[in-house]
Amino acid sequence: MNVANLQLEGLLMAVAAINHVLVKKGVLSVEEIDIALRKAEACETGEERSEAISPSNRDAINFPIRLLELANQCQPEADMPSFSKLARMVGQMKEPYNDQM
Repeated sequence: MNVANLQLEGLLMAVAAINHVLVKKGVLSVEEIDIALRKAEACETGEERSEAISPSNRDAINFPIRLLELANQCQPEADMPSFSKLARMVGQMKEPYNDQM
């Protein structure tokens, strides 16, 4: 596996862990983090950008956001699922795109 991929995996899990702690300490709510992540996804999948890139590139852009969304849905008292489990869940929830490139 590419070292950069491993670095991104570590970064995503670090951000997920930080989000988990922020919720547990009451700094942010699960809903506030979810809203922020949904806004990030909406910016990245806006109509203007969506027309300029392929569906597979959109999947690549949205993957980290969706992984963090799933990690955010874990209850603060529960253990965080592994990266591989979260990644598998992202793949399972992926919806087909309406347009074909």
